[in-house]
Amino acid sequence: MAIYSSLIGLSIKKLKSLLKVISASVPFVPDMKSSKGLGSIEKPEKIYLDNTHLLFTSKADIGTIRETFSMNQASKEYELIAPKQGDFLVDEQYLFEVGGKNKSFKQIKDVNNSFIASDDIEIGFGNKIPFWLFGFLY
Repeated sequence: MAIYSSLIGLSIKKLKSLLKVISASVPFVPDMKSSKGLGSIEKPEKIYLDNTHLLFTSKADIGTIRETFSMNQASKEYELIAPKQGDFLVDEQYLFEVGGKNKSFKQIKDVNNSFIASDDIEIGFGNKIPFWLFGFLY
């Protein structure tokens, strides 16, 4: 029983370390070229953790927290795609760029049905909506 207990402790420590590394680099962009035997698997554009609480195992970037939260909330009801412009495309028709209150439309200015989900604002205007509204999607 003591051997089993120490193995669990070792595994938990390694998992904790792995979680810290992953949470510090989310959204993680995988490099499939260096992965042997994975050539037949389609490379994802970005990999997010499903739960924003897992990001706090290390010092997480606020942009990563915002993107993870909005992706988590919207993905429960809608199909999300990582587009070339913006942070995510909802149901292949609504493009979202997530950021702080000073986030501009520069990255998505020429895209129809594009929106800024802006943190630190209470009321939206035009195509700039408050980030906190994503909390109602879950």
